[in-house]
Amino acid sequence: MTEPQFFATPGYGPWMLENRHYQQAVRIGDRVDISGQGGWDDQLTFPESLEEEIVRAFDNVERTLATAGATWRDVVSVDSFHVPENPDFIGDTHAQIMIEQFRKRMGDRSPIWTMIGVAALAAPTMHVEIRVTAVVGRS
Repeated sequence: MTEPQFFATPGYGPWMLENRHYQQAVRIGDRVDISGQGGWDDQLTFPESLEEEIVRAFDNVERTLATAGATWRDVVSVDSFHVPENPDFIGDTHAQIMIEQFRKRMGDRSPIWTMIGVAALAAPTMHVEIRVTAVVGRS
């Protein structure tokens, strides 16, 4: 059996491990799973615009995948968690920015994707969190 390898994303990952007691990624063989990544910077602050927050979350997914030897091209599954724009609908803005980022980062490949509306996320100003699974070398 392959032993799990755990990874902390450079920048914010060591802080998360020390203060929140969790890793950012685990690789078992060719499979990489990452914890939910938000649109924070290395000081754990969030931008004011939703678009910039989602783009940063995608950047953080990319950074975290890279620490475990994977890329967006290896991603097979995405779960995204969103604080809705209104109580009964996540909103077209969230979806459109997500889709633009998928196209930009994955090209003609499409993962499976579940978009989930939630009441709140880990930080008071957080609007999105993205978690992915990748299979290295399949692209």
